[in-house]
Amino acid sequence: MSLSRRQVSSAALAAVPLALAATGTAHAAPGRRPRTLYVAGDSTAAQKYADAAPETGWGMALPFFLHRHLDVANHAVNGRSSKSFVDEGRLDAILSAVRPGDLLLIQFAHNDEKATDPSRHTEPWSTYQEYLRLYVDGARARGARPVLATPVERRRFDAAGVAVPSHGEYPAAMRALARRERVALLDVQALSLALWQELGVEGTKKYFNWTPAEQDNTHFDPPGAVAVARLVARELLRTRVLAPRDVRRLDGDVPESWITWPEATA
Repeated sequence: MSLSRRQVSSAALAAVPLALAATGTAHAAPGRRPRTLYVAGDSTAAQKYADAAPETGWGMALPFFLHRHLDVANHAVNGRSSKSFVDEGRLDAILSAVRPGDLLLIQFAHNDEKATDPSRHTEPWSTYQEYLRLYVDGARARGARPVLATPVERRRFDAAGVAVPSHGEYPAAMRALARRERVALLDVQALSLALWQELGVEGTKKYFNWTPAEQDNTHFDPPGAVAVARLVARELLRTRVLAPRDVRRLDGDVPESWITWPEATA
């Protein structure tokens, strides 16, 4: 298989909602450009709008754990895989904006796993790693730092109440790639699985998008998004991607009322 980041037309690039992707961005003092943390991912991280509330992507909560001198540009989009994100020109859009010193956080697998959809499916030990390498190489070529994050776990328990993994070989494939390419790895899959086990079958319901109309074991409501964003921020500190001065509230309260869902724009 031959892969290229330039697999889409200029029309597809123009369609990428860069302005919307910057939701949650803080601003540094005039005349001083802040570093920016870009998020490339799927619906578990993505910005949600008023018509989807209370569904909340963890990327919406991440700025509450980072100091104001570090911007967050959340480019995660519902339904995308490591492959379709590239094929639609979304990685190129990020790479056209990144500057030296910026960070690119990459989390995919939920949609890569969909074997019946050739537009999104990748194989863990071949095409998944090949696509992830495009993000890594693209960031490094522009002086930005790539950061790989294993996919956050779904809410899934066995009959004995044990939280069980749902992502097959994808997390292991990402870990192996991170070691080989010497990329910082946030093991969100392992940490979220442990958290869901700690909370239990009933306790996890309030972290996921469970409503009278829907029982969603993949996407989060505000408490879940905050919990996962806290895991991500802690891992950014643990792996020394960020310094202590870059993070805040790692053990503090983030009220649900801080989460807001803007109206979608055309």
